[in-house]
Amino acid sequence: MNITIQSVKFDAADHLQSFIEQKVSKLDVFFDGIIDAEVILKLDKSETLENKVAEISLNVPGAELFAKKQSKTFEESVDLSCEALRKQLIKKKEKVQAK
Repeated sequence: MNITIQSVKFDAADHLQSFIEQKVSKLDVFFDGIIDAEVILKLDKSETLENKVAEISLNVPGAELFAKKQSKTFEESVDLSCEALRKQLIKKKEKVQAK
């Protein structure tokens, strides 16, 4: 699976990029046909501490799955997004197997 990471208006640290690649690549366990993943990291302009946004879109055959989460850290946002995508992948796999 090809993983693209974009950080809007800042440079993501190496440890953050490797964390994202590790988390997103684990989604392969739930659905074999993931073509590629795009991760977009950005800072929300709100004054709250929970201003780190992670958007992840996955290309799978016949669909594109998407999750966007916001929290105090990028790691937490990526973690929450991956959890949401995991649920979507399980549903997608069940639909494919039901056919």
